[in-house]
Amino acid sequence: MLERVSTFQNNGPILYLVATPIGNLKEMSPRALEILNDVDLIACEDTRNTRRLLHHFNYQKELFSLHAHNEKEASKVIISLLKEGKKIAYVSDAGYPLISDPGRFLAQEARKNQIPIAVINGPSAFLMALIASNLASDRFFFHGFLPVKSGDRRKELEKFKDFPYTTIYYEAPHRLKSTLNDFLKVFGASRRLTLARELTKVHEEYIYGTIGEIFELLKEEELKGEIVLVVEGKEKEQNTISSSLLSDLENELENYSPSVAVKNIAKKYQLPRGDIYKEYLKLKEKK
Repeated sequence: MLERVSTFQNNGPILYLVATPIGNLKEMSPRALEILNDVDLIACEDTRNTRRLLHHFNYQKELFSLHAHNEKEASKVIISLLKEGKKIAYVSDAGYPLISDPGRFLAQEARKNQIPIAVINGPSAFLMALIASNLASDRFFFHGFLPVKSGDRRKELEKFKDFPYTTIYYEAPHRLKSTLNDFLKVFGASRRLTLARELTKVHEEYIYGTIGEIFELLKEEELKGEIVLVVEGKEKEQNTISSSLLSDLENELENYSPSVAVKNIAKKYQLPRGDIYKEYLKLKEKK
């Protein structure tokens, strides 16, 4: 069913999904602070973290816990409050709610109940890492966290072995070396990789290199902090016409018609028939 929902000016119940700083509290936007100050209730992933954030800005608000383990039950409470006309904000511990964080079920339930949703813009670790990565950013895939077990992780990475676009992963520092070892096994040592850590914090760092080079670095140094891994997509292989292919094509032309010869060579070398036909025309011009 088609819907058009106005969210910027809304006097009724509304659910705000508010992005919060991923490290540097100076990145908390004035609009995000305004929204958190105006709402009737703030639902949050961890009340302790959110209380510290509000205390930094001298805010006091009623908090309600909604995390990965109680999201369905907590969402029912929040939806009922929204139906009463309340304005409620939801924040995760850092960055955007729903991005490798809880909040999706709550947002879905809000829309099922025709409650408007407004997203309040803010910091994003994976976007920061992508933009700084020096890798292609016109098309990309954000994966988030990989499976914890190496076998499951490799199975997941195999899906992206031949993926032509940049892929982005989150990883915990204690699993970093194991994950890079799986990158080596699946992507190979020469694939370019940018490792970003501690974004917006004092020890913010970007490490540029290949998977092999960064894996070697991890043998000598233990990297700490929150990690984002930005992996180069597989480059499109260029179809090069070898001398052996041309020789085979000439032999085929001695025994078969051009159409059959082109078809046979295309099948043998697993190349588009059009590419082989172009080579046939070149040979024809030379004679």
